[in-house]
Amino acid sequence: MTNFLLYLTPIAAVVALSFAFFKAVNIKKYSEGNEEMVKIAEAIREGAQAYLRREFQVVSIFFIVVFVLLYIFVFLGYLNVYVPWAFVTGGALSGLAGYIGMSIATKTSARTTNAARTSLNSALRIAFSGGSVTGLTVVGLALLFLSFWFFLLNGIYADLGEAARMQVVTSIMLNFGMGASTMALFARVGGGIYTKGADVGADLVGKVEAGIPEDDPRNPGVIADNVGDNVGDIAGLGSDLYESYIGSIVATCALAVSAGFGLNGVIAPLAMSAVGVLCSIIGMFFVRTGEDADQGALLKSLRRGIYIAGALTAILSWFVIYKLLGMENIGMYFAVVIGLLAGIGVGLVTEIYTSDQYKPTKEVAASAETGHATTIIQGMAVGMGSIAPFTVIIVIAILASFVVTGGLSSFNKGLYGVGLAAVGMLGTLGITLSTDAYGPIADNAGGIAEMSHQPPEVRVRTDALDSLGNTTAATGKGFCIGSAAFTALALIAAYREQVLMIAKDINMTDFVLDLSVLNPKLLGGLMLGAMLPFLFSSLTMKAVGRTAQAVVKEVRRQFREIKGLLEGKEGVKADYAQCVDICAKASIREMVPPSLIAVASPIVVGLLLGVEGVIGLLTGSLLAGFCLAVFMGNAGGAWDNAKKYIEAGNHGGKGSEAHKAAVTGDTVGDPFKDACGPAMDILIKLISMVSVVFASFILQHSIF
Repeated sequence: MTNFLLYLTPIAAVVALSFAFFKAVNIKKYSEGNEEMVKIAEAIREGAQAYLRREFQVVSIFFIVVFVLLYIFVFLGYLNVYVPWAFVTGGALSGLAGYIGMSIATKTSARTTNAARTSLNSALRIAFSGGSVTGLTVVGLALLFLSFWFFLLNGIYADLGEAARMQVVTSIMLNFGMGASTMALFARVGGGIYTKGADVGADLVGKVEAGIPEDDPRNPGVIADNVGDNVGDIAGLGSDLYESYIGSIVATCALAVSAGFGLNGVIAPLAMSAVGVLCSIIGMFFVRTGEDADQGALLKSLRRGIYIAGALTAILSWFVIYKLLGMENIGMYFAVVIGLLAGIGVGLVTEIYTSDQYKPTKEVAASAETGHATTIIQGMAVGMGSIAPFTVIIVIAILASFVVTGGLSSFNKGLYGVGLAAVGMLGTLGITLSTDAYGPIADNAGGIAEMSHQPPEVRVRTDALDSLGNTTAATGKGFCIGSAAFTALALIAAYREQVLMIAKDINMTDFVLDLSVLNPKLLGGLMLGAMLPFLFSSLTMKAVGRTAQAVVKEVRRQFREIKGLLEGKEGVKADYAQCVDICAKASIREMVPPSLIAVASPIVVGLLLGVEGVIGLLTGSLLAGFCLAVFMGNAGGAWDNAKKYIEAGNHGGKGSEAHKAAVTGDTVGDPFKDACGPAMDILIKLISMVSVVFASFILQHSIF
């Protein structure tokens, strides 16, 4: 049975990728609509592809430089020879996961619009199918990557005993997440700057100044806005969750050794992830709705698929834990269930604070009647208030998973249990990510409907899907940061074990790891760690602002200089390519500084403050980054859906003063929820991964 569970991971990877391929082929069978719809979809595709080519060129240079540096550290004896190669392959597959998801998304949007001409249910199914390609590609490539390296390393070190072999293999695997995290950060930050610079710029001139509808073809920024949805919310999202998935698994595998579970403990998180992938595929078949569905019914449809996948995963995980770890360690199973329940809880809290079906978002919409300032105040209050229940759920889940796995009597077993909870929370990532990636497809579908002058009922249907997509996207972001809290905690524990093991291997007999909060080095690291997410967000927010300002100036210029454009005269068209080019150049340029700070900070702090300072940095960034991400994500989601709630005819409807105030709230919330907030979970895990990779160097060369 153990051998079967060992091979289940690559089997699940192949099944996921095969099903994603089937979905992609099936999507192409549907029509993209009339000639005008096809042209718009092609323009969006070309813009997205052009941006990713530029981004990959810049990122490739960075990866080559880091690869060379890692090999220097290999020759100096600080790293295993396989780490540079794992860094490159992890980053390449992270980028590939995002690229594939984005490519299919750009081919799905127009087909969703065309399906909405006849059926809401058909539009939902096509949009969700496009999202499921992203979800299944991410988990499939991640499990394929982990399977390849696990079997390769297991074979290379086959002459060692099982305990020694697992220690070496998991120690090397712990370094694998750095490449994926680095690629994810570039993709999220660059994509976020692109999409929100375009979105804010287009909205400020088009909707607020000119008073024209969102996605109106007269607006020169609309194609850039729709391109941004794909490069930020699909490509960036795919890379983001790919690294989250890998990070949770490798951290738990590393903790299995110190917990004393050996090979079976390493197999457990891999096998459970495989089970979750297969259950996610089953859950996807239950996502459908009736033709007269409202927002609640649409949300229920997506929830049904997630709940079924979660229930099946919970049932099958019992057999995995029982066979691998035995009945005496069945508490590990309850940690998995706790992680699954925490994921559901996080999703519900996010939904309550961001969906217009609930009081918080309705209050934001009502505050818009009294002006722009009150809209901003109310939205920020909603975001801040959402931190409390969110944090309580995560804290309870961490403590419960630690206790039920025997952490009170065996600290390392408890930490392994926390790692399994993280794996459990991400167990159904295949379908959870599908519901998240579906949102930008629905958003693009609405844009194509507006630009191609579809009948009003088509835009009504796509708006219903889009509004739901805002909620699922906010839920997905909450899910990301919630799982990141578990994973980052497991990575900090794994880093501690790595440092102690290295100190023992190099005979540092006088080394003592002082983790007292009164240790000035630890306290200094904590303060620097708490500062880092705010500095990172400041740089990213300024980048979005500068990009948006450039788009605003360009849109104003075209309205002023292209005669008849704003009036909508026949034959007069906007120069969409200029805004696309502005956003692409700006995002590529602006994504580098915050990304370099994230990579360099743990090395600099380590050299100055030592290992204790690094642990402080990791802990401080986890605490501050977690709260900041929840606040930004939920405030932004509430502002966005409050705007859509007003556009549906409430509080004066479109064009009213309340609507203008809500648009201001939405433009403030855009960089919150789609640029800065989503990057927080990558930031706190990337600095953990960098710390692990350079642990030996820092341990031996810190000035302390």
